[in-house]
Amino acid sequence: MDTTTENQIAEWMINEIKFRGMLRQEEAIEHVKQHFGEQYVFVNEKGNVSLEKEVKKAFRKQHGGRIAWDRDGFFWAWT
Repeated sequence: MDTTTENQIAEWMINEIKFRGMLRQEEAIEHVKQHFGEQYVFVNEKGNVSLEKEVKKAFRKQHGGRIAWDRDGFFWAWT
């Protein structure tokens, strides 16, 4: 397993979702900022705080389609 910080964040997110069934975006953002650093989040063009592109890429690669994003609720959930 690649141990980049992006992969560590993705692994944490997947474990949270496995354990809790879902993960709210604001919870993920706060955890990432506190435990991994501000450089892994940014404000997108719509003014929303989001995870950095490489984090989302690592997350998608690791979950392999088993987790879905709820666009209206701003959370990820196990499918």
